[in-house]
Amino acid sequence: MKRLLFTLLLATFLLPYATAQDKLEIGMKAPEWTFPDADKKPFTMDSWPGKVLQINYVDPDESDLNDAFNDAVNKATDVDKIIDQDHFKGFGIVDTKSTWKPDGLVRMIAGKKAKKYDTTILFDFEGLLHEDWGMPKDSYTVVIVDKNHIVRGIYKGKIADAEIPGIIDMIVQLTRE
Repeated sequence: MKRLLFTLLLATFLLPYATAQDKLEIGMKAPEWTFPDADKKPFTMDSWPGKVLQINYVDPDESDLNDAFNDAVNKATDVDKIIDQDHFKGFGIVDTKSTWKPDGLVRMIAGKKAKKYDTTILFDFEGLLHEDWGMPKDSYTVVIVDKNHIVRGIYKGKIADAEIPGIIDMIVQLTRE
């Protein structure tokens, strides 16, 4: 009886870990999500069918961390026109669970970024991508997925200036597939 009780107790504690989604890895299909924008309109990855996606998952306290990268992607898209806008979409998901900032301030910061980069900003109020994708808290993560939502790049923290051209080249190649 003690052995059965021990086994059940052990299973109760280990089962959540055994059934939990592994963290996002390069080469795997990104699990779907649904998040609202500031107007509470829901979006999913399928909101941009057939596009390579640059997903910026951002703690508002780190919102400027990868501006150099985003500026370079913007330049490659809007000025140099080497990234085809018909096959690419970059957007942000605000990790509101990781910040101390009130929602009003977070929305203001997000609004400025949306205007600066002419993009969509979504809100993860529950920190769902921490669990579903293994995204770190209190950080800035960039995930690149291809047109079939296969993960092609994961960049946690600040993207080094030396890495930026290679990531842009990858995006260009993915948009041509």
